[in-house]
Amino acid sequence: MQQDVEASGTEGRELENWLKLTQIPNFSVASLFKLKEKHAIGLADLFVAPKASLLQIGFKQLQIEAILRPNECLISTSLEWLNAKENRFLIHFEHPQYPSLLKQIASPPPLLFGYGNPQELNNYQLAMVGSRSPSPQGRENAHFFASRLGECGWTITSGLALGIDGLSHRGAVSGGYTTIAVLGTAIDKMYPRHHIKLAEDILQNNGVIISEFAPATKGRPEYFPRRNRIISGLSVGTLIVEAAIKSGSLITARYALEQNREVFALPGNIHNPMSAGCHHLIQQGAKLVTCVGDINEEFQHLISPESSEKVDKLQKNTTQSLASDKLLDSVDFEVTPLDIVAQRSGIEVTEVMSQLLEYELRGLVIAVSGGYIKLGEK
Repeated sequence: MQQDVEASGTEGRELENWLKLTQIPNFSVASLFKLKEKHAIGLADLFVAPKASLLQIGFKQLQIEAILRPNECLISTSLEWLNAKENRFLIHFEHPQYPSLLKQIASPPPLLFGYGNPQELNNYQLAMVGSRSPSPQGRENAHFFASRLGECGWTITSGLALGIDGLSHRGAVSGGYTTIAVLGTAIDKMYPRHHIKLAEDILQNNGVIISEFAPATKGRPEYFPRRNRIISGLSVGTLIVEAAIKSGSLITARYALEQNREVFALPGNIHNPMSAGCHHLIQQGAKLVTCVGDINEEFQHLISPESSEKVDKLQKNTTQSLASDKLLDSVDFEVTPLDIVAQRSGIEVTEVMSQLLEYELRGLVIAVSGGYIKLGEK
């Protein structure tokens, strides 16, 4: 889908005005509506107002400079990017396809640059975020929950970062489900580069990639925590899969709480520092999650009961089947030495090694230094 705004129409001029608005220092969507309410000045009026009027209204000198002399290069670069290829969009706050949930947050982005179909931004979304360096169990959980939630009808939203974010996107894509990635960089600077192929897979599965930052915008470290408000703002709830106590994921959780959205957290090993953030959130009132049903029951008005029941039944049957496996039951979710597995199961070491290799290929365990770790059920 191409959004052609080269023609000089009302829509094109409106989009240009929104691009100008983003250049005004300390001026937001909320500021614009206050201006309308107090002075009856709309967006179009603002950029034709004389300097004397702007001073009288209370604009500062730097703001007036930006209003009277906007960066035309930024505007032309943005429109050139938009019209260069198909499958791109640029929507402003008052556009009918701007996501309705995102409009409700305290500081919604004035513009959303994106790849894909913007209509997908109004899907029922669940955010999944976590550590950039997850444990093997965290990696498994991210993929597993994203896939199962997608099967229930959820669109998975995350930040395309390394670790839990990327694994959550992959979990959704693996099942052919829609997932939305929110960048902390300019829309034309896919980061991390390692995830370019993943970004392509997202778009091929009817997914969407968005950013509030115009093409050629220089990156800043503070842009990454700033984008977290969009991840939670698009979503009815946020699931923290695995996170340290000082994690950016907890920033997303805080945004979700401020936006009056649900917060969920997966518990983990009490000795694993990557689970400390989740445990802290649970202590503070986040809902402890052990299965997809724990999330779906909070949104019964949104999710098809048939989908939820089917996934829960599948998960329960798989769990019961694997629980009866004496060998697999002998492997812990922490590192378990080979001789301990053999001792617990009562099976010869050579047979244990053969069976564990098969389980590793099935994604049930992973070989690590010192032994094996049980990953979970797929």
